Amino acid sequence: MNSILQTLLGLCHASTIRRWSARLEKCFTISDLERLFERRIPPVVGDYFLGGASDERTMRDNVAAFEQARFVPQYGVRSDSIEMATTVAGTPIRMPIIAGPIGSLRTLWPQGEAVAAKACGEAGTICALSTLTGTRLEEVKAASPHDCWFQLYLVGGKEVAVKAIERAQQAGYSALVLTIDTPVAGLRYRDKRNGSAEAINGGIFQKLMFAPQMMRHLSWLTSFYHDGGLMDFPNIELPGGEPMPYADIGNQLQQSAVTWDDLDWIREVWQGPLIIKGVHAVHDALKAADAGATAIVISNHGGRQLDRVLPTLEMLREIAPRMKDRQIEVLMDGGIRSGGDVAIALATGAKAVLIGRAYAFGLGAAGEAGVRAALSILTAELEHTMRQLGCQKLEDLNESHVLPCRPW
Repeated sequence: MNSILQTLLGLCHASTIRRWSARLEKCFTISDLERLFERRIPPVVGDYFLGGASDERTMRDNVAAFEQARFVPQYGVRSDSIEMATTVAGTPIRMPIIAGPIGSLRTLWPQGEAVAAKACGEAGTICALSTLTGTRLEEVKAASPHDCWFQLYLVGGKEVAVKAIERAQQAGYSALVLTIDTPVAGLRYRDKRNGSAEAINGGIFQKLMFAPQMMRHLSWLTSFYHDGGLMDFPNIELPGGEPMPYADIGNQLQQSAVTWDDLDWIREVWQGPLIIKGVHAVHDALKAADAGATAIVISNHGGRQLDRVLPTLEMLREIAPRMKDRQIEVLMDGGIRSGGDVAIALATGAKAVLIGRAYAFGLGAAGEAGVRAALSILTAELEHTMRQLGCQKLEDLNESHVLPCRPW
């Protein structure tokens, strides 16, 4: 009986791939992908990716900062070819766009992390895998024909983290991304309002309350159960070898908050490029440089941790000039919704950007084809913007091409 059910679910998922991939033809922007994402993903699941901390001011400000910036083009310049390739943390990439680590991608699409890594690798860029994901890190790396990064939380304690680092090394991950801005999980009021905790941990009658919205999202529902239903965290192996169950990890994050003292033993175990993510002030950027980090990611976690902090574009403008004399690369994330946004970030001092929601929208909308669409949209827009600005290569982009962000 189970084999028959799985066969039926597999047929339904195959139909989902065909139907939702066909709808990508009408998606010309990341906003179009976002709308398609919301059509396919039930709110109790989708809100985790759509929402931010507290009143979501910072999440909105991240986007608004780019919207308020204005270009200063330089015309009369030939642009026969546009070169978007660069190297980050020793890895050559075809575009200055990296898929940042996002937790729980498997809730959007079967084997979501591996699917995203495959699409990114084939596009010639890096996919960074979160610790808090539902696909084994070995499977994700094997799916990508390009380099991958592994993002580390210290959930479960030092012993558990050491094992994850060693697995990532053996699997061939080229850099370790240490996230420092999660001393405790953000206040996600949107998730509280939609009852996500009850959907995950509630009894049968609590879960039945979500039946109406699930019936409106049958393509998601059949794919979810085709993939085995509720995931666990296989990259967090607890003592005894069991994976951490999928549950609220707020307490675990608080008990295992990263400190600067942890960098010593992490570097001793990793022995490779180390990227510090979650830098949001000059003093932390300087600490990361002094600690020998290969790169920093200026980030406020997509507005999902502490609300009312400045948008990352503003912090990039403050931090990047202070890093010019340091042997450290500056990356950023937060608010990237177009190739024009990428150009603004590069002109402001970033060597490359990490995207999160932009490719998650594509993954949730149409799986691998959706991630490919997200990357294609961003690179096409970036190329167009560079041509308009009179820039043939990434190094040509500088502060002269962008007016400071300010309300109009």
